[in-house]
Amino acid sequence: MYYHTVQKLWGNNRQEDKAVKQFQILYDNDEGLMEKLEEISRWRASHSVSTAIFRIYSEDMDLSHLGHICDILDRGMPDALYLGCTTNANIIDGALVNAKIILTCTLFEYETTRAHILQFPFSEENAAEDVAELRRFCDGNPWVHAVEMHATIMDMSMKVFCSEMSKLRKDIQVFGGGAFNPDMDDDTAAVFSKGNGFLEHGIVFLLLGGPDFHTYSTFISGWKPLKRKFRVTRADREILYELDGKPALDVYRRFLNINKNDRFFSNTLEFPLFLEHGSVDILRCPLAANEDDSLVMSSDMEEDAIVRLAYGDPETILASIREDGQKIADFQPQVIQTFSCAARRAFWGDENISNETVLFNRVAPTTGFYTHGEFLRIEGDMLNFNVTLVIVAMREGDMPEAKARVDVAKAQRDHDNDEKIPIIRRFVSFIEASTAELEEMNMKLALSSVTDGLTGLYNRGEIERQIRGTLEKWKKRGCQGNISLIMLDIDNFKKVNDGYGHKEGDHVIQTLADVLRKTTTGVHSCSIGRWGGEEFMVLLSDSSADAAAALAETIRREFASVSYETAGCQTVSIGVTQAGDEDADALYSRVDKALYMAKAAGKDQVVRLD
Repeated sequence: MYYHTVQKLWGNNRQEDKAVKQFQILYDNDEGLMEKLEEISRWRASHSVSTAIFRIYSEDMDLSHLGHICDILDRGMPDALYLGCTTNANIIDGALVNAKIILTCTLFEYETTRAHILQFPFSEENAAEDVAELRRFCDGNPWVHAVEMHATIMDMSMKVFCSEMSKLRKDIQVFGGGAFNPDMDDDTAAVFSKGNGFLEHGIVFLLLGGPDFHTYSTFISGWKPLKRKFRVTRADREILYELDGKPALDVYRRFLNINKNDRFFSNTLEFPLFLEHGSVDILRCPLAANEDDSLVMSSDMEEDAIVRLAYGDPETILASIREDGQKIADFQPQVIQTFSCAARRAFWGDENISNETVLFNRVAPTTGFYTHGEFLRIEGDMLNFNVTLVIVAMREGDMPEAKARVDVAKAQRDHDNDEKIPIIRRFVSFIEASTAELEEMNMKLALSSVTDGLTGLYNRGEIERQIRGTLEKWKKRGCQGNISLIMLDIDNFKKVNDGYGHKEGDHVIQTLADVLRKTTTGVHSCSIGRWGGEEFMVLLSDSSADAAAALAETIRREFASVSYETAGCQTVSIGVTQAGDEDADALYSRVDKALYMAKAAGKDQVVRLD
């Protein structure tokens, strides 16, 4: 059994109606394949074709059989390029197909469109070397604008590879997927290409470009992150040990009641983790839980990164596809390549997985495969995705001026007859609104526990905690740098309260707090606290006694210049000292003594005591 699709879409009459063509073949037997090659050859003979490329995706793990198919291509169309890989499943016309092997023949008509294939052995040790070779070719061939890749990435950290790929010329798009096996528990996979044979540990790059060749690439997850954030406090490659200092499994056990059992992967697939990577959120799915409650993730985890639980439901995912799919449609492609994670297939099930890709076939012929990890370069940064759909639209020639706009949302509604399931989104909205209120309440409680209610500055307990903590860290660094304290007290404050009332006294205290905030703005490593009553303490974690004394004098002048409607002008006495090899209590005693000396000397002045 075989069939093919030939489409010539949205050609530009000013360019002689040239466009990308595609034949799609479900391989059943050699005779059928050879007949299709003859048909393609006849079509090529009546049209101008600059480049012919076959992509071969196979669930058949018999490499000798795939080699036999490659021999047929070499004999039947010797000038055509081909590349391929083993897969978890295959996509034709935007839908999952039962065929073990599919072939797509893409024909480019513009003479300026060019293609080249590079294939290398691939491992963590030689990843940088492989990419260096790719970069050398691209640097020497400015026509390269896109790189499609297939790679065996089982049990590999892709950190070095992605870092090196990010160094490619900024104008080059990169996209592709990891070769896989129809059995998700089997690590065996392979890549291959014309003239390079088969590699079970390899990578194939298809380089495309030319002035009339255009691509648009994007990614869609559809899963939505919840607001609660966790920090990766311990991770090694794909093993996630701790979140917020606790075993990683605790997050799933505590918040979702997901425990270690035979259904762990299928349960966590509905709630993967979103990992914050710059401006992009990358999905990572827990594959298994270890005895120590660490998690085996689908790809590398970054220590100190922020992650959030994500949730997915069919309608939420399809809504994302409608939104991003419209951008693909507006590009007016002539063919579309998809690289979809095998985990998405597991999430949807074979009966429904095509729901998220078939609509693209309304836009242009859509093919691809189900991968072990997806790759896409975004703003120069090469990223390794999981549980994600990477979509690549290709076109030859300028965008046609007169073409009816494809409404992707309508195409989805026409295709999707399943009952919508919005209830999970309603529950999520309720939970997140409740969580936001709780977080706001907790923040207020936390703030009230460390701040003074009258002034909004730190209270005595918090400023003292900061002073002691700063001294401890300073001593661990070998007393490098300078720590200084400023202690101040409003002069004759009892007369203010007794003569003008406590309300005016509070106003004077609040004004001094404002003066402290104003005068310390821009001062590096500065903390201010109300020490008690009309006394205040300023911690300067990176200032000498000279700098602290100069700041204290500024504070004294600023406060003395304030005139109150009933209390008139008020003054402060200030003590300044610099930390030495002593404990916090000794430091407090010395700065307090400096303040006492300022009072004894007539008040409204600064005294420094070393």
